[in-house]
Amino acid sequence: MQKLFYYTLVLFSCICFSQNKQLLYGFTEIPQSLLSNPGAKVNNKGYFGIPLLSHIHANVGSSGVSAFDLFADNGVNFNVKLRNVVDNLRSIDFFTATQQLEVFSGGIQLGPAYNKNQYLSFGFYQETDFISYFPKDFAILALEGNQPNIGRPFEFDQVSFDAELLSVLHVGYNKRVNEKFTYGIRGKIYSSVANINSTRNEGRFITTPSDVNTLQQVFDLDLEVRTSGIAGFIDDDDEDDGDSDTEGFGDVGSRFLFGGNLGLGVDLGFTYQKNDQWYFDASILDFGFITYTKDVENYEIEGNFVFEGIDPFFIGETNPQTANEVWTAISEDFEALFDPDTTQTKYTKLRPVKLNTSLNYAFGKKVLKECNCVAEEGDYLNRVGGQLYAIARPRGPQLALSAYYYRRIAKGLSAKATYTIDPFSSTNVGLGVSAQLGGFNMYLLTDNLLAYRNIYDAQSVSLQLGFNYIFRNEN
Repeated sequence: MQKLFYYTLVLFSCICFSQNKQLLYGFTEIPQSLLSNPGAKVNNKGYFGIPLLSHIHANVGSSGVSAFDLFADNGVNFNVKLRNVVDNLRSIDFFTATQQLEVFSGGIQLGPAYNKNQYLSFGFYQETDFISYFPKDFAILALEGNQPNIGRPFEFDQVSFDAELLSVLHVGYNKRVNEKFTYGIRGKIYSSVANINSTRNEGRFITTPSDVNTLQQVFDLDLEVRTSGIAGFIDDDDEDDGDSDTEGFGDVGSRFLFGGNLGLGVDLGFTYQKNDQWYFDASILDFGFITYTKDVENYEIEGNFVFEGIDPFFIGETNPQTANEVWTAISEDFEALFDPDTTQTKYTKLRPVKLNTSLNYAFGKKVLKECNCVAEEGDYLNRVGGQLYAIARPRGPQLALSAYYYRRIAKGLSAKATYTIDPFSSTNVGLGVSAQLGGFNMYLLTDNLLAYRNIYDAQSVSLQLGFNYIFRNEN
């Protein structure tokens, strides 16, 4: 049990991701910024993403522990470091994972020749999303056992996790109503390949003194794990459907292409230009749901049980039990409690809704000369602002606050720097660069630069990159 706990904690520390894209948000030179705000300003006639390379996103982190905390070569015993990590983590600390790979994308400007104020964008991407909260009570139970914790309840509501593998087909519409207001909407069709979640657990386990034996263990359980698209991969002994495994693996491609669990969602966004220099924007993303009907298998445990331990038996007793009979009775009691009920009930789950909003100020207008080599007429070279990000999660929203500085360095070359305070770090400095050579656009965005001095001590490190071909507006 203790080794299993070690490995689980290390695994979580190594594969955790976050969804905030503060560097991409508002970076309108990059077409994929429309994915974070469908109502952002658009400054190109059209584009197409290089297939499988237009947007690659991955970042790693955890809200309360880094690999360095466990594996630093500092002469401290590993068990001591593990104990310190468990003591410092809270039950609201979490490990998350999100990865995105854009398969294809594109966009085109619409409207009459004298006023092309509309924009249609579309694409298809694959996404992985995972979150697990740290079950502190059971980490302590694994480390110490129940003997030092007589009378302490271990709460099962701390066991909360959700994992999803899905694809998303989307179409977005953006319209510049006038010089002050632009809005956008994006419709999405979700196709879930696989899901496992357990976020509605209740109950407790407690050890108390007993009148029969020294101690008794009291279980009060209401636990549930829901799965879809997973049973076909792991059920090797399903005699009712001997081809279940083959179907499970062979079905993956079709599930990505909307043969899986389907759902609908919408993104909404707008930009309001208060005056020449100040503007405000906001977006709400993934307001939608997925209904799970494919390969559904759910597991439920509900009930109360008191285990008094093994009663001593004596030869002189009437009808004494043998040791084998005692053990059989105990194992049957435990099996009755911990053997879950299995159902195939379909279920529907909301997507994790995300909110972005920012206030921005532009300055440093370029004075037009004979050779306008840096900026177009009416453009500003610099921009600063603040952004708030929030995402709905099973145990409450997760928030991040960013300040940024944007600079147009040269024609076709711009950069954005951010400083972010989030659950992972209060010193998260990021930098992003977008470059355009002719119509070819490339961008690289990376987060938490200060952590690169000791990458193992970082609680989050992020990377986004992509390649597009953009048809620029004539200036």
